[in-house]
Amino acid sequence: MQRKTVIFIADSLDNAHKFQQVLSKLDVDVAAGSSAQFKKLLAAHPSRDLVIYEARGERLASLASAEAALAEEGSVAMLVIVNEADLAQFRLPVSCKADFVVHGAGAAECATRIRQLLWPGNETSSADYIVVDNMTVNLATYQVKVGGEPVDLTYLEYALLAFLVTHPGRTYSRDALLRRVWGFDYYGGSRTVDVHVRRVRAKLGPELAQRLETVRGVGYLWNA
Repeated sequence: MQRKTVIFIADSLDNAHKFQQVLSKLDVDVAAGSSAQFKKLLAAHPSRDLVIYEARGERLASLASAEAALAEEGSVAMLVIVNEADLAQFRLPVSCKADFVVHGAGAAECATRIRQLLWPGNETSSADYIVVDNMTVNLATYQVKVGGEPVDLTYLEYALLAFLVTHPGRTYSRDALLRRVWGFDYYGGSRTVDVHVRRVRAKLGPELAQRLETVRGVGYLWNA
């Protein structure tokens, strides 16, 4: 999936915290601010793909002007956060692709609605994500993030890590990893596995590296 740009607008800390967690697991760049910073953020990010806009309580009246500011964008989408008590008077924006979530909706629902707006027809499910401590492995986009920051892995480094984290608690010999990760046609020595394990550990950092254990005389184990 193509990386997207999201502008997040909210005045409440609870939504800011929840959506930060949700967006950190998606392939997006995020610019966040309060409602007072809305126009400034729009000007600073002309290539935005999605605006998440908190329109709760008194801020519901500002939704029309926010929609007008996006009306000329065409391809930009909008996700509105609204109070359940305000649904009777809520009108979904019609000048752009739009959806809404009720305040208090779970992280999984929020993530699903965001994916449907950003990547229609190509949504990933929660099964595509593996989260270990502060590391997220996106099996759909072949991307690994630690603390919200992408980790620069080669394809084989990613393939080795993805295989181990999807088979936690099981020890694999070097020869088994060569067959499962490198493929049956690979004729290199088992030392290749050791080299790639060292590189993966170095890129993950000391805390996560401890989970990629060496089982002396056998091989390697991902300790979940």
